[in-house]
Amino acid sequence: MNHDADQQHLVEANPGYASGQLARALTTARTHQDPETRRRAQDRGRRWRDVLSGMAGGLLTIGSRTPVAGLPAWVTPEVVRGGFATGQPAAGGPLLAHECETARRAGVPENRRDLFAYWLSEEGLGLLHELLDTGRYEVTVPEEAALLTVAWLARAGETDAALDLVEELAPFADRLRFAPQPSDLPAPDPGAVHRRTVGDAVDTLVRRTPSRAVETQREALTVWQPFGDELLALWLETADADGLVLARTPGAGWRERGAALLRRYADLADRHTYCTKHLRPKQNLAILRSALEETVGGRELDARRSGLLRHAVTSMVRRRGLPGSTRLTALRREQAVQAALPSHHALAQLVLRRLAGLPQEVGVAEIAPLLVPVSEDEARETGLPAGAAVPAALRRPVEVALSAPVGTLVERGLVPSAEVLAELVPQLVAVTTAQAYPDEALRTLAAAGYRAFRNRRSLLLLNLERQVRAEELPWVTAVAGQRSAAEAGEESALALRQLGELAVQAFPATVLPNPLVRELSVLARQAELGAPLVEELAADIFMGTFTPKFLAAARVAAELLGGGSLYERYYAVDYRAIRTMAIIEAAEAQTGRNRPRTSPGFAKLCAERAAGSSSGDRYFGSTAENGMVIEQAQILTTHNLATLVHRVGIAPATGWEDLARRSFGTVCRLTARVHGNPRPLTTIKDAAYAWRQMLFHLSLCTGEEQARTLNWVAEEAGRQPGHVTDRLAPALTGLRQVAEGGSADTGAGRRLLGWSTEGHWMREPGSAGGR
Repeated sequence: MNHDADQQHLVEANPGYASGQLARALTTARTHQDPETRRRAQDRGRRWRDVLSGMAGGLLTIGSRTPVAGLPAWVTPEVVRGGFATGQPAAGGPLLAHECETARRAGVPENRRDLFAYWLSEEGLGLLHELLDTGRYEVTVPEEAALLTVAWLARAGETDAALDLVEELAPFADRLRFAPQPSDLPAPDPGAVHRRTVGDAVDTLVRRTPSRAVETQREALTVWQPFGDELLALWLETADADGLVLARTPGAGWRERGAALLRRYADLADRHTYCTKHLRPKQNLAILRSALEETVGGRELDARRSGLLRHAVTSMVRRRGLPGSTRLTALRREQAVQAALPSHHALAQLVLRRLAGLPQEVGVAEIAPLLVPVSEDEARETGLPAGAAVPAALRRPVEVALSAPVGTLVERGLVPSAEVLAELVPQLVAVTTAQAYPDEALRTLAAAGYRAFRNRRSLLLLNLERQVRAEELPWVTAVAGQRSAAEAGEESALALRQLGELAVQAFPATVLPNPLVRELSVLARQAELGAPLVEELAADIFMGTFTPKFLAAARVAAELLGGGSLYERYYAVDYRAIRTMAIIEAAEAQTGRNRPRTSPGFAKLCAERAAGSSSGDRYFGSTAENGMVIEQAQILTTHNLATLVHRVGIAPATGWEDLARRSFGTVCRLTARVHGNPRPLTTIKDAAYAWRQMLFHLSLCTGEEQARTLNWVAEEAGRQPGHVTDRLAPALTGLRQVAEGGSADTGAGRRLLGWSTEGHWMREPGSAGGR
């Protein structure tokens, strides 16, 4: 991104990023071996060409919340990687199959403007009312909720609001689809969420092809080793009492039986192509076969060939025993049992049969029946052995389609990270947001619309612009008066506390990802708790400014941690000064005509703490310098932890001591990954963030808990590999010095931070003397 600013300090997007993405997409489309991957790359290339042509032609203003000329902010844009809009609306494009079907059934031309007019007719409104009553529809992009809202308003007697909404939608009726897709499924269970749908599980299992390694082994056990036993038995007929082959003339019919074996070999080699060891000249089976071919062909074996044959026979008998012996028979029986085990591919086909009868667009409430061993009936139908278990590799795609309360998914390990949790939370926030509407049909519609809105990809925004919020959509605004504010506030406050506790307790060492922060912010606004939640800023496009909510969040942290907490002392934060700054800026904002868009004092403080230069309320530097400033903002605000505790009231059930210890466990795991890592800075940054989370949790412990945990941390560090202990030693020394009343960054101690411009001291053990 281009960080040059004009007199108004405006920052513009650089098309170089888009050009690079286009080049990568085109390279993949030309060179990748997989046809599906090439097709996807071609599609990406089309979208990036749209981006570049739109930027060059003035259609697109990348960085604006209205990036497409002629389209208002509420229209959902098609967005590609990096937040670049392509210029195409997500609800646009060719008519979908259900739109064409509606047009044919209604007898109107197959275009969106005529369809729009049809939906507003008496017949069309009647169909919309039926969809509202049954809840059997899908809203995949927010715009598809618009005409259902018109229908609800008309039925509720809100004629003026319905007409106003139609008037706002009409200019785009020829380009956008405003009606939903009918569905055979009812509205989803409001209390359950799922990571993947049944259809997603099916797609994953369909892509499982037979394992070449497994099939090679199976073929070796069932085809080539038994065939090798037959060859060995044939040659042993030429052996004397001492087992020396070629010592006597074989009996009658030996050559004919040898020729039959060779014909069968040719057939087996043609049909079984996984295992190729029999083709290698130095393998015993190949030696026995080639010697047989010469003998059956009437040629006498030379001395070299005879020696190879005798050695191969001797080694085979010594290793496995004579054909028909108890030893070899037991071995072959065991190998046959092993080879008879069904392959993962065959069992995947069985699981697919079980999934085929379920609705594909949703999760599944009960997964146990889908993962039971092969039944007797299934064994007869498929040829699989009865009782065969479904392996873990096939269980996982089905398990992640489980539809259950989010806490249940976390407990079962189906939500492995805060980022995955953030993917699920919109489903719950949608239901909570919809509870404010007393009408059941409107609640269902609101929830469906919110879920679709949260699938809207974020735009790249510059110059402190903010993403479009759901309440800005015209159809949401049209029914805003139907909400019960009191009920909405209570439900939102409860959901916010529960989700906040779940996130912090499940992932104590992880900063809340931005998608999760956005969802929690929605609930916080509805609950009116005065809970400022802040996003993690991108260092590469940071413009040196912070919105006022960052200072508000720092003030909340000051209320919770001020007065000498371990956190305040470790990071050398003057929370009293921050509270004073917040009071002064709040007073200035009240006397001013316009609400301030930035907090100059907070930006200056963060820049000074990062030991960087500052100029007014702007700070532009390298990505590393910007990262140092952003990290200081995270330290001062605790990156939402203080807000969740002090304003929302979260109280994790396992206690703060448990969270502190688990956070240090993450610090150790991340530090271990630095060893031998040629690019360790991202890992060091994550370790420093986990360390900060640990310090926050420690600061909420009682004095006794804090002392006990600090001792445990020192002992746990000593149990780590030497390179981990050495890397953490300066940070642990700094922490001990703070606990004893000193400073973290003196003597052998170091304050553990994630960003640095001069090479981080954690990269090499014992290098803490430099910064």
